[in-house]
Amino acid sequence: MIFLDASVLLAAEDTDDVHHQAAAALLETGALATIELAAYEVINVAERRWHDADASARLRQRLWAIADLGTLVRADPQLTERTAVLAREHQLSAYDAAYVAAAQRLGLPLASCDQRDLVSRGLAQLPAALLNQRTQ
Repeated sequence: MIFLDASVLLAAEDTDDVHHQAAAALLETGALATIELAAYEVINVAERRWHDADASARLRQRLWAIADLGTLVRADPQLTERTAVLAREHQLSAYDAAYVAAAQRLGLPLASCDQRDLVSRGLAQLPAALLNQRTQ
C-alpha cells in the first residue's frame, strides 16, 4: 500500500504535469491510502486554480474510490499532535506534515510530487520512484 498526498492525485489529472504519467500509473496499482485533507486540496486546485468543475468531479471520485477500496485517514487528537511535531521539526506546513504523520501512522511510504518540501527532505518519494519499486 502507498500513501498519496494531493499533489499525486492532481498530477494524475493534469496531463501537463511532469509527474503525470507516473502519478496516473501509480493510481492504477491498487492498494492506496490518503488523508481526508486531500479532498479539500484537490477541490481547491481544480475549482480555484484550474476553474474546471469536471476535473474537480473526477478528482473527488478518485479520492472516494481510494476511501472505499483502500484507506482514508481522518483527523484525530493523536494525528494532529504528530502533525504539529513534524511541522515544527521539519519547518513544514501543517498540510504537508499531516500527510507525513498519516503515512507514518500506517507505516506506508508517502508518494508526493512536492520535491522542495517533502521529497528533498526524505519524507516522501516521487511517484516514479515508488512505481519502480512496485515493478521490481
